[in-house]
Amino acid sequence: MRPVPTFIAAVTAAALTAATLGASTGASAAPAEDPSTPVPIATPEGQLSSYVLNAVRQKPNQTRSVERAVRKAGGTVVQSWPEIGVVVAHATSEDFRSEVLDLGPIASVGPTRTTAVKEGTPGTTSSRLSARRTTQGTAKGEFANTAEADVVTDPREAEQWDMKVIKADRAHEVTDGSRDVLVGVLDSGIDPDHPDLVANIDTESSVNCSDAGQVDTSATGWWPTTSDHGTHVAGTIAAARNGVGIVGVAPNARMASVKVVNDDGYIYPEYAICGFMWAGQHDMDVTNNSYYIDPFMYWCGDQPEQAPAMEAVNRAVQWSTKQGTVHAAAAGNAATDLANNTTDTSSPNDSAAVNRTINSSCLDIPAELPGVVTVSSFARKDTTSLDTYLSYFSNRGLDVIDVGAPGSSILSTIVNGNGYGLKSGTSMASPHAAGVLALLAGTHPDWTPAQLAAGLEAQADDKACEAPQRGTGAACVGTVEDNSYAGEGMIDALDAVTP
Repeated sequence: MRPVPTFIAAVTAAALTAATLGASTGASAAPAEDPSTPVPIATPEGQLSSYVLNAVRQKPNQTRSVERAVRKAGGTVVQSWPEIGVVVAHATSEDFRSEVLDLGPIASVGPTRTTAVKEGTPGTTSSRLSARRTTQGTAKGEFANTAEADVVTDPREAEQWDMKVIKADRAHEVTDGSRDVLVGVLDSGIDPDHPDLVANIDTESSVNCSDAGQVDTSATGWWPTTSDHGTHVAGTIAAARNGVGIVGVAPNARMASVKVVNDDGYIYPEYAICGFMWAGQHDMDVTNNSYYIDPFMYWCGDQPEQAPAMEAVNRAVQWSTKQGTVHAAAAGNAATDLANNTTDTSSPNDSAAVNRTINSSCLDIPAELPGVVTVSSFARKDTTSLDTYLSYFSNRGLDVIDVGAPGSSILSTIVNGNGYGLKSGTSMASPHAAGVLALLAGTHPDWTPAQLAAGLEAQADDKACEAPQRGTGAACVGTVEDNSYAGEGMIDALDAVTP
């Protein structure tokens, strides 16, 4: 597995710029700034390479036309998403990209990685199949809501300083949330038999998307293999109140394990597209996304080899949002000002990284896509108070960060021994926000994703600018009400359960 800092995601408030949208959809755009540095992606003859293709129109009939074009060009259709006009394909021809563009209604085509496909080409699917649910998710009414009673303290709750900071302990005196709420954990899988998680895992709504981006509904495909990252995230969101271990922000919520991380630790675009589409198809209320999409920390809309993947992921995010799913994502662990970011030295991370100049068309996806809630990380100042300041590693950015949440030294569930451990990162901050969104969704079941996101921000407690615990990075700018470190402020679980 790669180190923890790559398991993060910069996020939101900044909508795609006109230049980015123009580049990613094939429209002409003339940005006033310098172009980003090109990163040529070689797909030599004989190498099995992966591509996303975007139809001109997001229509099923055009998707089928794109599938036919793939086959005429000698490629293999791996997965189709007719709802958004996106096709994932494999090919071994070095000329596949240029040839396929002339064979169908294709707006753009681009590679999804800079190396050969290691997992091979799985059994293929058709657009007709993927347009329907491939499994039937557990009906919302199947889980009865737990009657509210006196709060029973779980054994290690006293160690969960993070829950006190966001007032989750006080929220639980009102409610532990609703069983009608389903949270998709887009990550490395959830430990299927952890005693603090097993009661809240919706196995019928869980899926593996890391098999080349194809929907894998096998019984164990969504289980973790090489990482307990997703298990830790899941515990923060919804560890059960059951007299064991810890408790999550929304301990009554259900969770679906949506595995988007392969055994090498990569989250390629086709995996994330599958995850977002699955969430939308299966009526998930919330997703948590504690990652950025590989192999680029920032995908540049003015680069023809990077823009197609960004466009495809954006289509999946926006479609699932329209189905009723609100998305939370981690801001990233590079101590970077995302509002004024001009360089990247870490991409691509699946081959040789290059030092490159980036511009405003370059986004950390899915985090900086429109409508996604961006979460920065905060650390505890000392062990005797609940005062916090920005974690030294957390990304920041005025009008990029939406809210802040605890993310340093967070106790949660791990796979080893069905136990518990401490992890730090914006990966740990984002699931706190996802949990509060789950509480909000239970309190306001008729709210749209936009209303849930707005409610989360409106209820956040204002947090003044203050220097991070250590390290370097851009100084805090903005006001008490909205600044580059905390956005609208620290999330508030108690307000979320107040009708």
